[in-house]
Amino acid sequence: MSMLCRLSCLCLALLAAFAVAASEYLTYPLHQRGVNPQTYAVELLRLALEKGGGDYLLQASPQPMSPSRARYSLEHNDNQVQVIWTMTTREREATLLPIRIPIYKGLIGWRIPLIRGDQRELLANISDRAALATLRIGQRSDWPDTAILRANGQQVEVSPAYPGLFDMLAAKRFDLFPLEAVMVQQEQQRVSAEGLNIAIDKHLVLHYPSALYYFTSRQRPELAETIRRGLEAAITDGSFERLFQSYFALTLKQLHLPQRRVIELDNPLLPDTLPLDRPELWYHP
Repeated sequence: MSMLCRLSCLCLALLAAFAVAASEYLTYPLHQRGVNPQTYAVELLRLALEKGGGDYLLQASPQPMSPSRARYSLEHNDNQVQVIWTMTTREREATLLPIRIPIYKGLIGWRIPLIRGDQRELLANISDRAALATLRIGQRSDWPDTAILRANGQQVEVSPAYPGLFDMLAAKRFDLFPLEAVMVQQEQQRVSAEGLNIAIDKHLVLHYPSALYYFTSRQRPELAETIRRGLEAAITDGSFERLFQSYFALTLKQLHLPQRRVIELDNPLLPDTLPLDRPELWYHP
């Protein structure tokens, strides 16, 4: 190889290294070790960053982080994480910077119950809040859903750890564990493969108005704007919808949402800033 070729290769390598060094690494909180049920949120965020024009590289936190720890990190801008996705509440919008585009198109508020496999008809005759309140519902202690369900008169048993909720359901510590329609099938298949006799209920869906947004620190408005701009571009060119359908179209068809009895619940935590005037942002079962 000639000296000129070696110099050219060296220059290209240095330029590539400089480009990587110039990019900012954005850390998001690792949900749990092993299978990540939130790969869609990561892929959509990567799409938004590409279309938003920012020079960023995504990476997960080295260790799993609880939602409360991740929010604390973002609120105090301590550089442990730079972006999270979580259900919006008035409190969260007061302390963090929301990008008000519901990344799951509102399906975060459509909850399908997981039940024990030997109680498949448990919810067959449950049709209203009062009847539902005779049963015990499992939730993570730091999820907004816990407060929402209790505000609607429901019995809620909590765990500080997400994986433990499946074991608690199997051990009869509570009767049902409602999960987001976009995640319930994947999670049921995962824990069934681990040996737990847990099934998806065929009768009910719980619904409360809600949205899951990306959030940044209030000290990072330029990052929030990049994500917002990228999401809007993805909505306009159809890539947002294509990604959503590639992940969830089959699952939503198999869950038969239109045929389920709906128990409507109030959401007292809901901000009045929800973009309900934009129907293209919402999924309508």
